[in-house]
Amino acid sequence: MTVVRSVRQEDIDQLWDLIRQATYGMTTLQIPKEELMERIEASAFAVQKKVEKPDGSPYVFVMEDLHTGQLVGTSCIFSKIGGFEPFYAYRIVTEQHACEVLRKTTKTEELHLIKVHDGPTEIGSLFLLPTYRGAGRGRLLSLSRFAFMAAHPKRFSDEVIAEMRGVIQDDGRCPFWDALGKHFFEMEFPQADSLSTIRKKFIEDLMPRHPIYLCLLPQEARDAIGQVHHQTRPALAMLQAEGFRHRDWIDLFDGGPVVHCRRESIDAVRRTRFLPLVGVRENLDAPTHLLASEQSGFRSIFAPAVLQDGGVVTTQLAALTLQAKRDSQLLLMSLHPESGQQPIESAADFQMASQVGKDATI
Repeated sequence: MTVVRSVRQEDIDQLWDLIRQATYGMTTLQIPKEELMERIEASAFAVQKKVEKPDGSPYVFVMEDLHTGQLVGTSCIFSKIGGFEPFYAYRIVTEQHACEVLRKTTKTEELHLIKVHDGPTEIGSLFLLPTYRGAGRGRLLSLSRFAFMAAHPKRFSDEVIAEMRGVIQDDGRCPFWDALGKHFFEMEFPQADSLSTIRKKFIEDLMPRHPIYLCLLPQEARDAIGQVHHQTRPALAMLQAEGFRHRDWIDLFDGGPVVHCRRESIDAVRRTRFLPLVGVRENLDAPTHLLASEQSGFRSIFAPAVLQDGGVVTTQLAALTLQAKRDSQLLLMSLHPESGQQPIESAADFQMASQVGKDATI
């Protein structure tokens, strides 16, 4: 059984070993161990304190295999991007030009460098070991963030974005980077991608300040703009089902899309309910839901659950895993938007049906 929980300081060594297995383009995971330790400490402190506004804190979650004690996945919410280290991206702008002499009107697409200091909330850093992908674990890792948002809405901005990993080859070659950024930074994509997590000032120092005309880029680079890595498609599809849509921003380095949604419009946030635990059963034939508890830090699992007497009934194993007792307050979320896929009828059916980042891979 796997559980998603808030990170603890003693997770540092395991989490460090985990993120070192992330591949090119997972920008927010390409960090030194010292920075990872700072992120873990900031997250552990943020989870415990009372926050009434987005303050830039990271909220780091890990997926643990309870049978082995191994950390097998991670994801994160950055409560607000920008600040001292601004957020950089390209905005796609369409310009229309008219020539009366030729009686001709043309449109050109341009990339404009933007710098955001007081930005939205960002979800990202979703990574799951290849051997654990499938059986709905990536969905649990992703949806858990929205359950936490539903529990603490004031900690996050009205807008939530996700940078999706762009088109990158297995050898680290990135068509968009090779056509644009490489000429100004004079380094390969993996080096620039990693450097951007340590200090972002080099971006403003070296990146051209004038618009970039897309028609001047090679076709391979133009084709990559706004597209995602093949392993990222399931993560993008999941976010789109929850209400996220493309906006006119793309990643500065790999050209991957930035998707966004109003926090209160995210379907997973809207369908999260707060209910007491009113009963447990040794076995329960019921639809699978996401259940979360904050009795001892944040913990979430997939488990069978039904509504009864104004509360939740679930299994003894689920209650034990969530460290929840009778009348403990739980968060309950159905696994899919009502307009999306059909609900899974049982835990066994879910295991069979779900053979399936920056949010990257699920």
